[in-house]
Amino acid sequence: QVQPVESGGGSVRPGESLRLSCAASGRAVSQYTVAWFRQAPGKEKEFVAAIRWRSRHTYYADSVKGRFTISRDNPENAVTLQMNSLKPEDTAVYYCAEDTGVILSSIRGASNYHSWGQGTQVTVSS
Repeated sequence: QVQPVESGGGSVRPGESLRLSCAASGRAVSQYTVAWFRQAPGKEKEFVAAIRWRSRHTYYADSVKGRFTISRDNPENAVTLQMNSLKPEDTAVYYCAEDTGVILSSIRGASNYHSWGQGTQVTVSS
């Protein structure tokens, strides 16, 4: 099974920016919802942002709204997560997930996505 592949993680200081990229699997991508989740040590996986591929509608967790932007690059079948004004509490492993048929009420639930990338580490520390 083809899975999405994340890239772009790293270590930055508070207030700096990072850009994550997710190369989608390429199958029926126009039907996809692509989402970013993150998991900090000792915590459960939490929703960060999602985008509907066809409509480009976007959804964000309250904790990142106004700082993070999710978008898609059609020719590359890639979804990017631009993260600005990073805070230490943004430190986590960030995962890209994709699936078809994700209804709006389920878009923030990790269990509703069945194709996951391996994750990329983001560390925000002074």
